[in-house]
Amino acid sequence: MSKVYKSAAAALEGLLFDGMTIMSGGFGLCGIPENLILALRESGVKDLTVISNNAGVDDFGLGLLLQTRQIKKMVSSYVGENETFEKQYLSGELALEFNPQGTLAERIRAGGAGIPGFYTKTGVGTLIAEGKEHKDFDGETYILERGLIADLAIVKAWRGDEEGNLVYRKTARNFNPMMATAGKATVAEIEELVPLGALDADCIHTPGIYVQRVVAGLPHEKRIEKRTIREG
Repeated sequence: MSKVYKSAAAALEGLLFDGMTIMSGGFGLCGIPENLILALRESGVKDLTVISNNAGVDDFGLGLLLQTRQIKKMVSSYVGENETFEKQYLSGELALEFNPQGTLAERIRAGGAGIPGFYTKTGVGTLIAEGKEHKDFDGETYILERGLIADLAIVKAWRGDEEGNLVYRKTARNFNPMMATAGKATVAEIEELVPLGALDADCIHTPGIYVQRVVAGLPHEKRIEKRTIREG
């Protein structure tokens, strides 16, 4: 069966259910699967747990799913650019599992590699460590962090082929590659669909074995989160 779908909605069909866990790639607004997020909003799926470094901004990215209150919990590292997130969290509408950024990345990588947990020094002696197993190694204290997997991973790539082999562009190669390995199903939104064999095998970031569906040829807004210009 072909992995290539004509629309984001079609690519998600049959994969969504209320209460599911979704990993969403990107860092800030860089490398986010914006069309798949829009399709999630239009689907009406709710009570989502979303694993993402951040929660977009108020009117773009995952912020759109917060507006419609489709997300019940975020597993994130940084959420400081989203007033909707702040209001829902402070009012008790939205649950939050905060992670140090490197810990979040490693939890996802571990989940994709089939590793159920690992020990790290990051967070020892802070709120992050509360309720977690502590263990000493060579005179240093570490805490146990669990690997993360999701029912669905949605990622954004620059180029991809019909088998789902993916190449990410520059800083869009952030959380996308590790998330692609950690979803029970992975759907990739790609900017350019290329023929099989067009990608240099040594330059493929995500092998197609991890990707079940791809959607290509959709418009991409590529917003700049904080535009900074120099006068003169």
